[in-house]
Amino acid sequence: MNTKVQSKIPWIVVGLLFVVTALSFLDRQVLSMSIIRIKEDIAISDSDYSWITNGFIAGYAIMFTLGGVFIDKFGTKLGLALSLAIWTIASGLHSIAATVSAFVIFRFILGIGEGACFPGVIKGVIEWIPVQKRSLATGIAIGGSAIGAVIAPLMAVYLLDSIGWRLMFLVTPAISLVWIGFWLYYNNKKNSVYKVQQLNVEPDKPVKKYSFKAVLKNKNAWTFIGMRMLFDPIFYFLMFWIPKFMSESRGISLELIGKLFWIPFLVLGVSNILGGFLSDKLFTKTQSINKARKILMGIAAVLTFSVLFIPSVDSAYGVIALISLFFFAHGIWITNYSTAVGDVFGSKATSTMFGLTGTFGAVSAFIVNRGIGYVVTNYSYDPLWLWAGLMYPLAFVALLVFIPKIKKIETFE
Repeated sequence: MNTKVQSKIPWIVVGLLFVVTALSFLDRQVLSMSIIRIKEDIAISDSDYSWITNGFIAGYAIMFTLGGVFIDKFGTKLGLALSLAIWTIASGLHSIAATVSAFVIFRFILGIGEGACFPGVIKGVIEWIPVQKRSLATGIAIGGSAIGAVIAPLMAVYLLDSIGWRLMFLVTPAISLVWIGFWLYYNNKKNSVYKVQQLNVEPDKPVKKYSFKAVLKNKNAWTFIGMRMLFDPIFYFLMFWIPKFMSESRGISLELIGKLFWIPFLVLGVSNILGGFLSDKLFTKTQSINKARKILMGIAAVLTFSVLFIPSVDSAYGVIALISLFFFAHGIWITNYSTAVGDVFGSKATSTMFGLTGTFGAVSAFIVNRGIGYVVTNYSYDPLWLWAGLMYPLAFVALLVFIPKIKKIETFE
């Protein structure tokens, strides 16, 4: 492969990371649309549905940290390929589910497979992209998740009517197999040598003298973990419960939900990239990673207040507009949060650290999700919007107090 082609490889890799995060959200989000039709064939209550979604969260929580440690030890090439292979199988298994228990098990396996995805993606950006462009690259890479969520409702509505929900769960595995082939082709030793020599980034190899205990003892680690425990359950809630909320609480048809529900996720994808672009611009202007990340996270935290107004809105378009504004804020927030984790922990421990935050965030979501089922069944959705509107500002205050300056940790020994 010539040098001109090789010079494009880092951004081809970022493009592949974009696609894999799209696949991850496509596979998990399809259920939130298809559950409306699945309930016509299988008796599934609100409580049952919370267990099904918790099956995914449990597997995700377990593998987020284990997958992160694995990728930090053995690199992104093997880690992400194996991760996608597992969740490809799990997605296909949904097509034969006939009971609530089967859905719980298959969602658990899906969570196991997807757990290593985002730790691997964040580490992949650290490995391939210099710091001056890292936030933009992170925004592009994780922005794929939003595009996957955009495609999910549109695809689900079409496929549910044309081939049914069972065959629908066989569509994405075929796409995933193609991605694995491209990933193994481009993420090879020759290109790895090029990225180290030309881009001045760190090589994808096992880390020597790596200390998991040292990461756990670092106060910055627990600040990032605590923040994620506050805001992660909200995003899980929005992913898994909004179609049901619109259908049951506002009487909106499945067809209209399918036509509108992709909009917040498209906004999310745009704001992922915009948040990274603006952060890199701020870094270039101020030469301060701390200011670049925190200014944008502060703005995003304020914008999340938008969901406080949802209880007073009845129209589908009004609900979607407010959720879209919230997702715009989340996109800016999560891009800069993720980049900040990489800024602090570097390529030595970024995957492990991001995995830890994901695990604790998923555990928090697992617990809260059961509470959501109880609140929805016995009261209404209204208290949940108050909760959702307050957690990001609280997480931002924690960041300001406990991490006064975002800077790289030089050693973990």
